[in-house]
Amino acid sequence: RFIKDFSKIGKPLCTLLNKDQPFLFDEECMKAFLTLKNKLTTALVIVALDWSDDFELMLLIGAQINYATTEKELLAIVYALEKFRAYLIGSKVIVYTDHAAIKYLFTKVESKPRLICWVLLLQEFNLEIKDKKGSENLVADHLSRLVNEEVTCKKGEIKDEFPDEALLLVQERPWFADMANFKATGIIPEDYTWQQKKKKFRDANYYVWDDPYLFKVGADNMLRRCVAQDEAKNIL
Repeated sequence: RFIKDFSKIGKPLCTLLNKDQPFLFDEECMKAFLTLKNKLTTALVIVALDWSDDFELMLLIGAQINYATTEKELLAIVYALEKFRAYLIGSKVIVYTDHAAIKYLFTKVESKPRLICWVLLLQEFNLEIKDKKGSENLVADHLSRLVNEEVTCKKGEIKDEFPDEALLLVQERPWFADMANFKATGIIPEDYTWQQKKKKFRDANYYVWDDPYLFKVGADNMLRRCVAQDEAKNIL
């Protein structure tokens, strides 16, 4: 299951197991066997980081700690490309990210001077950014979820009680629920009229879905996360 095109490569071997099939291990079967054997012994395996190997580590300092998530993601790309510029310049560079909002930054006409500077730096490279779900981006997730044995957590008792106040807080749907569902799944509620569907398609151009959050492009061309009414009160 971990070898690409396993079923196609191993088809000659699987055919030998069919009912009333003569067991003839011919040259084609031997070729399939050797190919699978080679792939099994050379396939990449995801393992824990070997700290004795050389690697590049970036640490956020000063004002960088307060950057928005999208800015931190873009800063990581800028840092990596500048660090390994001698190897990457003139070559096709593909960056896989689970932060879809990064692609939007390259199309903004107006933005912060810092972001404009970064985008100008990246234009030197033959760069392509591709979306990749977090569940598929195993390498990045593994590195960001390394267990720190020095960090200890206080154990608390599990509360079985669920107060009515907590239930009342989730009775109302967020104002952006339909838009979030549409951007994530492409599904519009069936009870929408034709005019409502048309407006939804038009308004969708100003929203960006970056699982699990929905962002809206403001009048100043800045991306801001959509928040529910009760959450907005806490922010204000």
